[in-house]
Amino acid sequence: MVALSVLVSGLDAEMARLGYKDSTMVWYRGCWRRLQRYFAARGAGEFSLGLAMAWADEACGFFAKEQAGTLKQTDVYLFRVAQMLGDYETHGAVLRRYSRTVSKLAADEAAAVARFGAWLRAAGRSASTVRSYGTLAAEFTAFAGTRGGLARCDAEMVGAFVATLAGYQAKTVEQKLCALRSFLRFASQEGLAAPVTAEAVPAVPSRKQARIPSVWDPDDVARILEAVDRGSPCGKRDYAIILLVTRLGLRSIDVKRLEFSDFDWPGNRLSAAQAKTGRRVQLPLLKDVGWAVIDYVRAGRPASDCPQVFLRHTAPAGPFSEQDHLHQILVKHARAAHVPVSEERRHGMHSLRHTLATRLMEDGTPVEQIADILGHQSVQSTGVYLKSSLGLLARCALDPDAPAEGQVPR
Repeated sequence: MVALSVLVSGLDAEMARLGYKDSTMVWYRGCWRRLQRYFAARGAGEFSLGLAMAWADEACGFFAKEQAGTLKQTDVYLFRVAQMLGDYETHGAVLRRYSRTVSKLAADEAAAVARFGAWLRAAGRSASTVRSYGTLAAEFTAFAGTRGGLARCDAEMVGAFVATLAGYQAKTVEQKLCALRSFLRFASQEGLAAPVTAEAVPAVPSRKQARIPSVWDPDDVARILEAVDRGSPCGKRDYAIILLVTRLGLRSIDVKRLEFSDFDWPGNRLSAAQAKTGRRVQLPLLKDVGWAVIDYVRAGRPASDCPQVFLRHTAPAGPFSEQDHLHQILVKHARAAHVPVSEERRHGMHSLRHTLATRLMEDGTPVEQIADILGHQSVQSTGVYLKSSLGLLARCALDPDAPAEGQVPR
């Protein structure tokens, strides 16, 4: 157990080191003073996460509002005050999910992260991998900085960092650990960390075929498309984007990167460069897709010299960011169409790719052809969509009363 005053003092210093704004720190310090008075009134000198949560609940009725779905952002901020203290007590660090700003690294630490990015590019890693691995490298370097730096990195430090990933989805943890392992290999080659540190990163069992892909009902997809206001510039853009994913199976990142030169209008073909595989895929430019793109370019796209076809419509107009998965576009129009959207299943743009693959498989399209359309490097990645169709599963089902081959019926 740690005295609340000691914990608050340490968290204050760490947040200041990370570069939180003065105005933000004034707000946090005010909350900490209220929290300390709450603890003192109850004769508690040591920090207790349960008591801190009780303070947040009494301050704004957090848990009742959470059940009713009426939480405000200010309520969430109070909850974070309590949660951040609990995380700092456990991990001695401010977890990244509480800070959208990049941690301030010392010059030598930032240089190491930059060299790691160059090391990845030299190895032929994709731009998205370099970006995500670099972000994780900066996170870990900042975390290590609170424990003496990379030079003191050992299995205990790696384990402490891994513990901060609790609560993330298994796939996210797997990706972060892959990035951490890669960074520590680089750090050991550069003499920044001991060679054994990379071996201390635990492995997450890969279960790529374990999860059933989320798919949409075809009628729901049709309702979503019908609900798009194609009379507005944003509606024209969103309609074309959803069609490109729904009808051609493009990944959202590839849709964002589409340039005018990728369209072969006389040949009615689209040549899309895939960010994930680095390869180009040739797709037929279906009539409804092509006209939707033309309608957006002619009557919806903001005036811009950007080579990308699809742009943000908020000033200044420009390409979508690399971190934008266009999830909000699909959810917005699904709600307008009164199509249920819940947290029980994935409902991002990628789920539309799942839907296309499942329908193609049900129509008897060869798996190899579906893999080409979706840009899969292996047909094994495509075969997972067999599990998302009850009709296809029914064809594979065995009759429990039928005798096995070579057996005599009872």
